[in-house]
Amino acid sequence: MPRVVKIKFRDAGKQYDFNAQQWELRAGEQVVVETDRGRALGIVVLPPEEKAEGEVSGDLKSILRPASDEDRAMASANATRERDALRFCQQRIAERRLEMKLVRAEYLFDGSKIIFYFTADGRIDFRELVKDLAHYFHTRIEMRQIGVRDEAKLTGGIGICGRELCCCTFLTDFAPVSVKMAKEQGLALNPTKISGQCGRLLCCLAYEFETYCALRKGLPKSGRKVTVDGHDGEVTEVNVLRQKVTVRMGDGSRVQLTAEEIASGERLRPLAPGQQPTPLPDRTEPGRDRNRRERPPRRPGGDRPRPPRSGEQPETAPSPKNLPPSPPPPATAGEPAPPAEGTTAKKPRRRNRNRRRPKKSE
Repeated sequence: MPRVVKIKFRDAGKQYDFNAQQWELRAGEQVVVETDRGRALGIVVLPPEEKAEGEVSGDLKSILRPASDEDRAMASANATRERDALRFCQQRIAERRLEMKLVRAEYLFDGSKIIFYFTADGRIDFRELVKDLAHYFHTRIEMRQIGVRDEAKLTGGIGICGRELCCCTFLTDFAPVSVKMAKEQGLALNPTKISGQCGRLLCCLAYEFETYCALRKGLPKSGRKVTVDGHDGEVTEVNVLRQKVTVRMGDGSRVQLTAEEIASGERLRPLAPGQQPTPLPDRTEPGRDRNRRERPPRRPGGDRPRPPRSGEQPETAPSPKNLPPSPPPPATAGEPAPPAEGTTAKKPRRRNRNRRRPKKSE
């Protein structure tokens, strides 16, 4: 039976199976392996384990040897050459005005090829750029276009949670993420809150999605009409993790029910069609004062007549009858006397000083 060992080539990278042969390897040890692209320096993830022929898929590449000091020095030199290659390629991209963003340059372990990773909105004609790079570095050049999620995985960073990005620490594959996952967990659908550094939905939305779906199966949805102890209400809030629901009754009070009470079916029944809610006795939650919304008593003398509604005649106070008319006030010196009762006073003629009079004809 072959001895299979798990190998990865970068942090949070995919893990591949290799034939360990006679080597005794430990987790975290660096080894030189043979790949389809040539020799590479990898890291042991799990120690060798014997597996049956049917459990191994395809032909396994072999472990050449554990990494020596010379191999580590060569890997360090390649890292320095990668920074220089990245800087030179960025200059050529700016000179040729190509609409592409260079992300990373990677040297193979033996230096036989340089791989340039870039992002772009569409297809880019980089044939002339490849000629410039091949003429300068005297080696094979490969331009590889990647997506925005792979860009975040290569560059790294800090997420909105304050920790290092999941994709560059432990995530090996990108799982599909949808807005439904955020809705199921009761999160606010704010793009700035549920989007990551790459501009896509957060990968962590899928971590607890299946758990929320399993816990929500026995709970009613928000807005459902239910009956509690013979009194009707409506579900206003669902706490999936605590397995509790909050029900608003017809009188405005709120009641919390546990998952066991809901599962029994005795205290949670749907309303019949056309059924009217019945009043509920005092069963409010602790800490809630039902009288806090009552209006304070009116101040004495504060009653005012109600304003008339549309189409309603305003109420008038009854006038006293058989009361003698009040005498007119006495006239003072220099003021004209008021007119007698039953007569109308003549209005003084108002003279318009600005009016122009017509000239008399001679």
